[in-house]
This record gives sequence, structure tokens and C-alpha cells, in this order.
Amino acid sequence: MCGILGIVGKGPVNQALYDGLTVLQHRGQDAAGIVTVDNGMFHLRKANGLVRDVFHSRHMQRLTGNFGIGHARYPTAGTSSSAEAQPFYVNSPFGIAFAHNGNLTNAHELADEVFRIARRHINTTSDSELLLNIFAHELQSIAGLTLQPDDVFQAVSRVHKKIKGAYAVVAAIIGNGMVAFRDPNGIRPLALGKRQTELGDEYMVASESVALDVVGFSFVRDVAPGEAIYVTEDGQLHTRQCVDNPSHSPCIFEFVYFSRPDSFIDGISVYASRVNMGRKLGQKIAREWADLDIDVVIPIPETSNDIALQIAQELNLPYRQGFVKNRYIGRTFIMPGQTQRRKSVRRKLNAISSEFAGKNVLLVDDSIVRGTTSEQIITMARESGAKRVYFASAAPEIRFPNVYGIDMPSANELIAYGREIDEICELIKADGLIFQDIEDLVEAVREENPQITRFETSVFDGIYITGDVDQEYLNRLDMLRSDNAKQIPQMELCNLEMHNLDSD
Repeated sequence: MCGILGIVGKGPVNQALYDGLTVLQHRGQDAAGIVTVDNGMFHLRKANGLVRDVFHSRHMQRLTGNFGIGHARYPTAGTSSSAEAQPFYVNSPFGIAFAHNGNLTNAHELADEVFRIARRHINTTSDSELLLNIFAHELQSIAGLTLQPDDVFQAVSRVHKKIKGAYAVVAAIIGNGMVAFRDPNGIRPLALGKRQTELGDEYMVASESVALDVVGFSFVRDVAPGEAIYVTEDGQLHTRQCVDNPSHSPCIFEFVYFSRPDSFIDGISVYASRVNMGRKLGQKIAREWADLDIDVVIPIPETSNDIALQIAQELNLPYRQGFVKNRYIGRTFIMPGQTQRRKSVRRKLNAISSEFAGKNVLLVDDSIVRGTTSEQIITMARESGAKRVYFASAAPEIRFPNVYGIDMPSANELIAYGREIDEICELIKADGLIFQDIEDLVEAVREENPQITRFETSVFDGIYITGDVDQEYLNRLDMLRSDNAKQIPQMELCNLEMHNLDSD
């Protein structure tokens, strides 16, 4: 999962891009980058690390210009090499900088086509660079010396016909403007915002509405599945639907885990959807565990806090904060390597022993992926004096790999793969384990926007809505995304230095 944003402004946009990236940090902690455009030139800074560590005063001062794009990344394929940090750029046509959130499911076939037909060289293992070159090739085959809105929309339409998967994209084209588009299924989110100034209207796109809020842009609407947005450098907005039969199947995991609770995605309040999840799971617990003597409900911070509170209200039980989270430790299942994940959990959470001592506790989490974190947290609860530890997951069992941009790569690494609930319960050492039903999860989110009739739920049901995912693809992806693959050293390409932005 990554975070993207772009701004076409009437004044310098470097600070707004930085501020927007900081609130999208939860979407990717591996690398960050910003490109601005000024006087017909790109100014780029990107590197591995958190946003606050990548950008220093000297970099910000050099990121001049009134429009630009930004990206916060974590890798789902290949390695964490700084060469794969985004935005990427190509010189032809015009000069295009590009940031992408998602994953292409036909990247393997496209790589050969890009080299053989377009004669373009791909420098990394990133499908984002591949997508950039496909877009650039299509734009070059259409546009003349000047770029018209119709040229942009035709190019995007051709891109949609060639690629498959999940993608939300933002691009900066030198001398022209900003392009943003979303996959025909609307799997990955993208929001459009606007800010009125004395000099005219400014426009912004971002993965989540919260990024618009923090820099003072008003939410206009979500970019529709298959739609393209083109904002010229002088602030003229153009939009067009670029596919014939778009559908709307947003990724349900955005609401379970990834997105911030203060975001609205596709007309759905993330916070409200999580409250609904808690209500439905609480009702299931009341039905199926009526005989259990639970003393207290404790969330595993922070995504599950709102869910656990609602469960406690449904069960008429006390709600307590039993764990203190170190906010300076990254998400554990994103970290490459099971050993590193195991070590990080103890650094990430510490138990408040008085909330566990002598009690039967119900721990609530948003989901169980590999089970590593769940097992260690249950052990921590027991070491803090809990008599019995029950565990509730706000999401159903995750049994299948995600191919649309979330790092749940290998079925063999998923604790629910090929196992029944009793077996999972034994592995994580809980006294009881209950999962949300998939029908309840879908309804909990859909309650906030009944117009959405389908969600992308492949990690739970194995149904891949792009229709092109077979076992051969999953095997190849498994090899690329395994923990071992992510630790294999690759040739380090030097971090791009343009106008000495990366020099000390």
C-alpha cells in the first residue's frame, strides 16, 4: 500500500506536499519522494525512510515550483532498494514524473512489450516504472508538439486497455499539468480537492481525503473508477471517463485497516464503518459466546480501538486500554522478514499489567494476517496476569494472497491458509477465537454508502475481480514477494540527484 498526492497551485506547493505526505505516512513507511516543476525543470528528492527523515530544510528549499506530486511507499514486490523509491520520471515526451499506488497483475507480460514495441528500458523491478513507460509511450504516440486534454484522455484510455490490476496514479507533465487516474474497478482510492485563492483555483488529488483536509483543500469528490483528471498548469480542470464499462469495487481492507479513521473514501466514513464492524462483531459474540465469562474488552491499538469500544457496548462490558503503543515503530506485517516482525512487537506494545491481572480478557484486533503479532500479544496478556485470553478479529479469516497492492503475498505465510478456526486458535495460544463473518463485514462498510454493491474481498474469498489471476501468477508473485526475496541484495542504482537536491 502506498500514498500518493499531487497539487497544482498558484504559489509554492513544497510545504503542502510535505504536509500531505506526513498524514499519508501510515500507507507506506519504506520510502518517500516529492517532485516539483519549476521553469520547465523537475526538482526531485526521494530516499528510503519516513517523510520526516527524507526531507530536510535544504531539500525543501530546492523543491521550488507551483505544482508537484508526492509518494509514500512500502514495497509489495522486489526489494526495498532506494532506486525503487518514487516518483519515477522519464524525459520523453515532454518530461513526466509519476507516482502509483497499487499493483499490476499483468506486469510480467507488459515488461516484454514495453521493451520490444516501445523500445523503452525499465531500470528497476517496480511495476510503477513499467506503468509510467506505458503511459509515456501512449502519450507520445498521440500528442504533437503541444498537449491537449483530448490527448491525455486518449492516452489514459489506451493504458486502461493494456494494463490490469489495481492502480491510482498521479503524474506531473512539464509545461502542461497534472494527470490523475484510477483503475476501472476503483480498487485503490483517489480523492479530488479544491482550494480557492485570490489568484484562482488550486486543485489537489490524494489517496485519502485527510490529506486534503490538512493542507486546507475542500473535498470535491472521489475520482470515479476509470476516470482521468487533467489540471493544466494554469489551473484549468478537465475530466473524462476513460473506460466503457467501469465497475465500483473498492478494497474493503482500506476500511478494516489501512485508511485513517478521519478519512472518507468513496463516500464512506472510515470511522463509521469501523463502528459498524464493532457492532456486528459484538452481536455475533453475544450469540455464540453467551456462556463465556468475559470481564473486560481490550483493543490492540490503534485501528481496533473504535471496534472494541462498540463491542464492549454491545456486550455491556468494561472497555479498557490495556496496551500502550510506541508510535515510533512501524507496522509489523509490512516489515520484511519474520524475525524482524517478531522482534518489533515487543518494542511496539507494552502491557498495563493492572488491566489484565486476574481477569478474563477479550482482546480485539482489526485482523489476523500471519498470526505472529497475535500470538505475542496473547503471551504478553498472560504474562501480565490474565486468567483467560479470548481473541476477536474484526475481519474474517485471511486465507488468500492479495495481488492488488497489499503485502499479504504468500498463502503459506497466512495463518488461516488451509486451517480451521480451532487450529488457528491453538497456534496463537488463545482460549477462544472468533472472526467477523464476511457478509457482516461487507454490510458494515456498505451501510455508509449503499450505492456500492460490491467490494474487493479476495483475501477472504479468493475471488479476484480483475479475472486474470491464476495459480501460475500466484506462484510467480509468491517468489517475488517472499521474505527471502526482499532481502536479496540487488544492484543499487544511485539515488537520483537533480540540481543537487540530494547532496549535503
